[in-house]
Amino acid sequence: MTREAVAEISSVSLDLLKTKMAEFAKERNWDRFHSPRNLLLAMVGEVGELSEIFQWRGEVPKGLPGWEEEEKVHLGEELSDVLLYLVRLSHVCGIDLGKAALRKLQLNAIKYPPPSAAAAANNNYSNTNNGATNTEKLEQKAASILN
Repeated sequence: MTREAVAEISSVSLDLLKTKMAEFAKERNWDRFHSPRNLLLAMVGEVGELSEIFQWRGEVPKGLPGWEEEEKVHLGEELSDVLLYLVRLSHVCGIDLGKAALRKLQLNAIKYPPPSAAAAANNNYSNTNNGATNTEKLEQKAASILN
């Protein structure tokens, strides 16, 4: 894909990235190396490289004021490395990352309701859980929302 073609893309889906990563690996005969463990370890290495960018900067304000354009480009490259390994790992594991992320957001919304809703929610909970663990209750609630 040329730089011009990339510049014209306004939105990128996880499915497009998954397809591009699968093609990239196949063209290079890398599938044999792309086990879940290897992909995870490679991603952790990339997270380390991403961390190095922020390591000695102290607290960095949103928008990265004062950063040079070259530094922002480098940050984008390292963020992309992490994202691409994550997308590839989820694909190799057979996990629909988009659906998993939406489900996780819904579980988090239940687990961490807004402050005004939390107060109301606390009044609606009873001390009995009918034998269900908190995780099971959250999963049941998420399933009812998703369906």
